[in-house]
Amino acid sequence: MAARALVLLLALALPGAALSQQDAELIGDKDNGALVFRHCSGCHQIGPEAENRAGPHLNNIFGRRAGDVEGFRYSKAMERAHSDGMVWDYARLDAYIENPRALVSGTRMSFRGIRDAQDRHDVLAYLRSFTASPQDIPEAEPTAVLREVDLPPEILALVGDRDYGEYLASECLTCHKRDGADAGIPSIVYWPEEDFVVAMHAYKRQMRPHPVMQMMAGRLSDEEIAALAAYFATIE
Repeated sequence: MAARALVLLLALALPGAALSQQDAELIGDKDNGALVFRHCSGCHQIGPEAENRAGPHLNNIFGRRAGDVEGFRYSKAMERAHSDGMVWDYARLDAYIENPRALVSGTRMSFRGIRDAQDRHDVLAYLRSFTASPQDIPEAEPTAVLREVDLPPEILALVGDRDYGEYLASECLTCHKRDGADAGIPSIVYWPEEDFVVAMHAYKRQMRPHPVMQMMAGRLSDEEIAALAAYFATIE
């Protein structure tokens, strides 16, 4: 408990940080992360002799700009993320490892993702150990995991009107398949409502690099995002 309290105090000392105890978690166990990383090692190498394979090497991934490994041929989607200035911080790496195509639509990375949050924290702790100066990474000092977007409680507490969400969803369903099929465009059916809300606000604030989704989210009010979240969480 004392260590956790120190983590929160350090996090709150950073400019712009406003973490509750529920919002912060200690970074994981890098030894277990090394075991989890075996699922990734068929495509990615890490360490002193690491080379690009089907995926780029992952040395110094923290703080690195997306699509920035010299000599690796990236997908158009990752090239777009690079052009948009996306940087691999803890929140984006966590989101990408959980569901690569939800963060970067069109990525060639066929890995389905790591759903278990603790396994993700552990593998990220392992990856962090191969970054040259982790003490220089903004979130390294408090070792806290932040939400992708720090939303006010009143936005997260909004109860969406599902029927209104169904009405609004017609435009979404021109690209995202109602049956949950994923043909290069990620499925959004049965998403937990809070995850949906956070993702849409990340696009709205241009933290997620997809111009079309940024435009779509930018036109939606908080209430409309909540309504869509309620609909897609229970779509039939």
